Amino acid sequence: MSSTQSTPHAPAQAEERETTEGRVFTVTGGDWDELAESVGRADDERIIVNMGPQHPSTHGVLRLILEIDGETVTEARSGIGYLHTGIEKNMEYRTWVQGSTFVTRMDYLTPLFNETAYCLAVEKLLGITEQVPDRATVIRVLLMELNRISSHLVCIATGGMELGATTIMIYGFRDREMILDIFELITGLRMNHAYVRVGGLAQDLPPGAVDQVREFVKKFRKNLPEYDKLATGNPIFKGRMQDVGYLDLTGCMALGATGPILRAAGLPYDLRKAEPYCGYENYEFEVPTADTCDSYGRFVVRLAEMHESLRIVEQCLDRLAPGPVMVEDKKIAWPAQLALGPDGLGNSLDHIKKIMGTSMEALIHHFKLVTEGFRVPPGQAYVAVESAKGELGVHAVSDGGTRPYRVHFRDPSFTNLQTMAAMCEGGQVADVIVAVASIDPVMGGVDR
Repeated sequence: MSSTQSTPHAPAQAEERETTEGRVFTVTGGDWDELAESVGRADDERIIVNMGPQHPSTHGVLRLILEIDGETVTEARSGIGYLHTGIEKNMEYRTWVQGSTFVTRMDYLTPLFNETAYCLAVEKLLGITEQVPDRATVIRVLLMELNRISSHLVCIATGGMELGATTIMIYGFRDREMILDIFELITGLRMNHAYVRVGGLAQDLPPGAVDQVREFVKKFRKNLPEYDKLATGNPIFKGRMQDVGYLDLTGCMALGATGPILRAAGLPYDLRKAEPYCGYENYEFEVPTADTCDSYGRFVVRLAEMHESLRIVEQCLDRLAPGPVMVEDKKIAWPAQLALGPDGLGNSLDHIKKIMGTSMEALIHHFKLVTEGFRVPPGQAYVAVESAKGELGVHAVSDGGTRPYRVHFRDPSFTNLQTMAAMCEGGQVADVIVAVASIDPVMGGVDR
């Protein structure tokens, strides 16, 4: 951390010099010269402090620039861009199918929401939304709700760790591990799956997946009450979170906050109910809310949402009927016929023999679809889903080619981070950590 203080003598870490503009301090370790100069001319003793971007409580590489008066935060600003990946720009140089491998890496705690939202937008442009098989849609919902639980578990676990509640951190990662095992069984990877594809899924559920999900539901339903015992009614935990990071409904609406932040302010707004997608209108679940408008309310809302996600997961398992997981149109569907071989998942030998030995047309089609990709009609589409952190929107634009003209994401972490200043200004420095933890930002989604 670095600081600048308006005392008669320059602080140890600053060089002082007189100019025609007055006394100027050059502060090492920061890049806020303008702020430092204004503070140097002020009469009071305010300090500018850098929290991050290598701070254990700033969720990766978030940088918080805090102006403090004693222990009170008088001004707070977010500094972003330290994790910029250029994912949105890179997608303009890849095919539509390859986009799935990019978007899954944005908010790396909610990869399946990123993939589904992107594919829904492309399917809307292609006009094949109604052609996506029911089994593929149900599996998408199943995986998104499991992903919602895993994301909330990380939020609660890391938030508890930052408050000193290390036990809740251990419990959170213990339960999340079961979900990551399911993801690895189904997609082959614990994260960055690229499993949801335009038109359906990369492959069907492998043998044993349904049984493993049912076993998880059974275990997690047994484990969930432990979080209540550890934290919900704990007077120390409540005392640390209640009335901290306060943001009422008016503030949420003005700043565009969505997800648990908005629902903790009392508004039961959830895109799964307001603008259903993937058949969510056919599932029975509630939208939990709280009226505390603080960090504690956001914790309670996330805990309740995990209960509701378990209900949806069980309904998905009951609705799984045999059928394809990719659209029938071979001009769009990925041509590989996957089969389990000695080296794991790969092209089935029968499919290879067919396209290599008996059908020149199939071989040409395979080659063109893999190398060039399919064409998407000119136009633009916006699709939004209810991610674990709030509204995740995708604006996809096509010029009629095999690559996106533009794909832009409305990531909830980016938008919700705007609330940081409103939550923190006027509070204590220590409460900044609580407020940021309750926002649950992931910088991979902020710096796209």
